[in-house]
Amino acid sequence: MPLTLNALTSYDDIIIQCHDNPDADALASGMALHRYLTARGKHPRFIYGGRNEVSKSNLLLMIEHLQIPVTHVSRLAPGYKPELLVTVDCQYGESNVTRFAAETVAVIDHHQVSGDLPELSEVRSNYGSCATVMYELLSKENIDINEDEDLATALYYGLMTDTGLFTEISHPADKDLRDFAKYRPSDIILFRNSNISKEELKIAGDALKHARFHDEQSYAVVEAKPCDPNILGLISDMLLEVDSVNTCLVYSMLSFGVKISVRSCIKETKASELAAYLTAGLGGGGGHLVKAGGMLKKDLLVRAGVGYNQREIADFLDGRMRAYYEESEIIYAGQHHEDVSNLSRYIKKELNIGYVEAADLAAPGTMITIRTLEGDVDVSITPDLVIMLGIDGEIYPTNRLKFNAGNVTADEPYVFPGEYPPAVVNLTTGDRIELLPHAHSCKALGGAGIYARQLDHRVKVFTAWDTEKYYLGTPGDFLVVRVDDTSDIYVVEKSVFERSYELAI
Repeated sequence: MPLTLNALTSYDDIIIQCHDNPDADALASGMALHRYLTARGKHPRFIYGGRNEVSKSNLLLMIEHLQIPVTHVSRLAPGYKPELLVTVDCQYGESNVTRFAAETVAVIDHHQVSGDLPELSEVRSNYGSCATVMYELLSKENIDINEDEDLATALYYGLMTDTGLFTEISHPADKDLRDFAKYRPSDIILFRNSNISKEELKIAGDALKHARFHDEQSYAVVEAKPCDPNILGLISDMLLEVDSVNTCLVYSMLSFGVKISVRSCIKETKASELAAYLTAGLGGGGGHLVKAGGMLKKDLLVRAGVGYNQREIADFLDGRMRAYYEESEIIYAGQHHEDVSNLSRYIKKELNIGYVEAADLAAPGTMITIRTLEGDVDVSITPDLVIMLGIDGEIYPTNRLKFNAGNVTADEPYVFPGEYPPAVVNLTTGDRIELLPHAHSCKALGGAGIYARQLDHRVKVFTAWDTEKYYLGTPGDFLVVRVDDTSDIYVVEKSVFERSYELAI
């Protein structure tokens, strides 16, 4: 059953355990749970097992400065079983978690599920860190992490380190923790500047000597020896300083897979999207517009016939980088009128959807970020700006004239169908504003209709709403053009399009 922190307080003898060789995310998550239980009159122990004690300078400083009561143990007392053992940032029975017997086991984690989970579990595999899971579990108990500066700093640092300095963030929940945690900057600066050894600095220098430059598309590829992911990011940042490099890929072969770091300084390539492309079907990747990262799993590479020696991986990544640029078409809507002579005409089905009057959120002229599962979109509020909530909870902006042409308002309450409750961020104040309290129901009508074609290649569309960020269409999705404005071009995901539109008769 879904785990709540309050449910754990029904136990008295509690051990919190993170994985062997804990990282910052594991330490932060265990600390958060320890403080919650302690505040409720419990006396939990926070432990980790394995051969080695924490030795990295940044983690030792984190434990000291944030007062994290964690202890290294090799065994529990003979015959002793705690009433409850909670694993954080890991799952009971995994190879990197020392197995301690317990009467009841609970799991709080963000990794892929590796086996059977106990009844008490909360695993959110699409989150970037376990710190984010703990942040949300605490929020459900009406606990504001910002009332405890040590805790806010720990959770922020845990997320930062587990997402490659926030470069691999994709889920809105991670962005919420990143944006709203009131951390102590002096500690974060100290931890970050205690993270690189002399040997790691040498790894970075050696890697840069062997950079592979591709002048036609202005990108570079570098292999580094096995190292901390932060070192890959350091190398990437240095590469992007080169005047002939607009994007770059840095990677390192580890025993279990290839860790990658991606950077971009041009709007035509989102680092997050490039990382996802490079790892598609073989791992996972994501991040920001300019910084991203990911992992290619060794077993999936071998199963796909790629192989796993140095030459095979180099050839594979070079090939994927070339294919990325060769397969991508770029459209700047507003500057381009699509030729609709060979496109099919569709009309919208009558659907129950929702909308928000943007002027209800903030004053006209305010810049807001619309935060969705598909990414962030920056728009300026105008009196006629309408934010649409589609059939899957997808969000997109339109204006009053186009809204009236294709929709009619409805009286019934709006019911949101999506996974993540949408929100916008006021870029002036930094405040997060939930959309659902302002949402109204409407019914989509046929209207003037659209022209559309199904894509057989990748297309990046810079819409008239945000000329700095593109929407990505992949094979199977649809490129859509409004009948009454052939410069109004956008992309609709395949399943959403098929449920939203039908061929005009």
